[in-house]
Amino acid sequence: MPYETDERVTELTERLENGVKELYASDNYARYITAMAKFHHYSFGNALLILFQCPSASNVAGYNTWKQLGRQVKKGEKGIMILAPCNFRASLEREKIDPLTGQTLLGPDGNPLTEKAKIAPNRFKIAHVFDLSQTEGRELPQIGVSELTGDVADYTGIYDRLTAISPLPVVQEDFQRSAKGYTSFTENRVVVKPGMSQVQTIKTLVHEIAHAKLHRPDDILAIPTPGEKRQKEVEAESIAYVVCQHFGIDTSDYSLAYVAGWSRGKELTELKASLNVIHATAGEIIDAISPPPPKPERQLSQAPEKKPKRAKRK
Repeated sequence: MPYETDERVTELTERLENGVKELYASDNYARYITAMAKFHHYSFGNALLILFQCPSASNVAGYNTWKQLGRQVKKGEKGIMILAPCNFRASLEREKIDPLTGQTLLGPDGNPLTEKAKIAPNRFKIAHVFDLSQTEGRELPQIGVSELTGDVADYTGIYDRLTAISPLPVVQEDFQRSAKGYTSFTENRVVVKPGMSQVQTIKTLVHEIAHAKLHRPDDILAIPTPGEKRQKEVEAESIAYVVCQHFGIDTSDYSLAYVAGWSRGKELTELKASLNVIHATAGEIIDAISPPPPKPERQLSQAPEKKPKRAKRK
């Protein structure tokens, strides 16, 4: 990485870290976290049920939770069915066990002593939840913006150079997810949604190329842990921020909020752990897609001036 680029990347990664710290300290972030805490984290099975019934679901909650957030379920909307545990206990008579020996205690008549115990049977019932799109009312607090706008100088050139360095083929294709792009090692491609602004498209493309360069798993069918997912998203978006800022594409409103949403609290755990990876990969992408310097113009060689002839002495 050339020295000038290295200095510039260092400056931009520091700006990223300071920007996320300032965002954490803002009242807007506190309101956002308070609202997000009301949403449940669903089990893998329920997440699949939600996906099958409402593929475009983003924020999902029960009827009463939406009321607490100042929103009302629209008339005629059908709830998304999930499985909820039944909160009741049943009585069970069982033999008494000596806690020291683990043996059944016997009464004077030689028969086992018994006791009544309360147990929670592993039973479930159908519950209904609703997606944000099925409600109306007060806007949810958010950090950052939901989508970037604006044009990019030399958009076609930057886009073409990015696709040329991508480890996976890049396609623009619509898909039923809330994300703006995705990287699939099973499909062997990077997918970016069409129809977005030039700024959003370039930012998303850099983000996904970062995933493709850094995050190929040993087992492509393995599901990453929540911690691994956080680390990967922080790395990809931080790299996108640094690369875009270097080329004068301002993604601060989107990227700072994105990194804050994935990194753990005000300590910036994931971001700090990945600074070296972010620095190195962002610099590598910047070097690879920077346009070549203009060639110096060739100057026409001039014939040497002829010296005047001296007059011959007679």
